[in-house]
Parts: sequence; C-alpha cells; structure tokens
Amino acid sequence: MSKFFKRFYLGIVLVFLYVPILVLIIQSFNGGKSRAKWEGFSLRWYEELLHDQAILGALQVTLSVALIAMVFSTLLGTLAAIGIYSMKRRPQSVMMTLTNLPNTMPDIVTGISLMLLFVRFTALGTSTVLIAHITFDIPYVILNVLPKLSNTSSHTYEAARDL
Repeated sequence: MSKFFKRFYLGIVLVFLYVPILVLIIQSFNGGKSRAKWEGFSLRWYEELLHDQAILGALQVTLSVALIAMVFSTLLGTLAAIGIYSMKRRPQSVMMTLTNLPNTMPDIVTGISLMLLFVRFTALGTSTVLIAHITFDIPYVILNVLPKLSNTSSHTYEAARDL
C-alpha cells in the first residue's frame, strides 16, 4: 500500500511541475490577449516576439554568455582536471571534495552567494554574469573529464606530451 502512495505522491508532484509549463505552451498559441478565453490558434505572439528589440537583445546576451562560458569553462575545467589527475593522493582527494561541493548545494544558493560577492566588490553586469556561469560550469567539466583521464592509458598521455 505504501508503494501506491509513493507513486501517487510522485505523480502529483510531477503534475504540479509540468502542467503549468504545458498550459503556457498551449496558451502561447492563443490568438487573443486573454488567457481565460481561447480565441483561436495563432502565431501572433511569436511574430511580435521577433520584432521586440529588448527580447532580441536579451537573447543575444544569453547566447553570447552561454557560448563564452562554455569555451572558457571547458578549457579551465580540462586544465584543472589534468592538474588534479597528476596530484598525489591526499591533495587530489581535497580537490575532489572542493569540486563536488557544487553538486551538494543547490545552484540558487551558489548563484545568490556569487551575486552578493559581486555586489560587494564590483558592479553587476554582463561580465559578472559571465564569471558566475564559468564558475558554475568548471566543476561539472572537471567531473566529466577526470574519469576519462583515469581510463586513458598513460602511454597516450606520454605520447601527447612528446608532441
């Protein structure tokens, strides 16, 4: 019986998480301004979206921050993973504990902490958003690259160093 209640509870949680998103998607195709009354299928709001300069500017900033953060966090995370891989056992375990910290606390806590740090020492802007995203991404890159380094033959690493 408790298995039924666990599944029922999970189902309710998933419904509360995903139904509002589904309603938003459906209502985005409503031709009228009111969300209470369906006035027919339309792409009107998507056309207006493409002509709104503020939205297009925000999209451009979002895509540029994502691309730059991806490149820098991949480079820095890969270099950090190589450095952690070449450490001795004790410092390596300390670094892995620090690397796993972002997995144990919610991203919102890290984001608010970084925002408070930036507000204290600098002004908020695109550069601080970029630094925050790079800071978020580096541990995940390390945790993805490090196992691949462990599976790589030491001869491959030596050959790469020789080049």
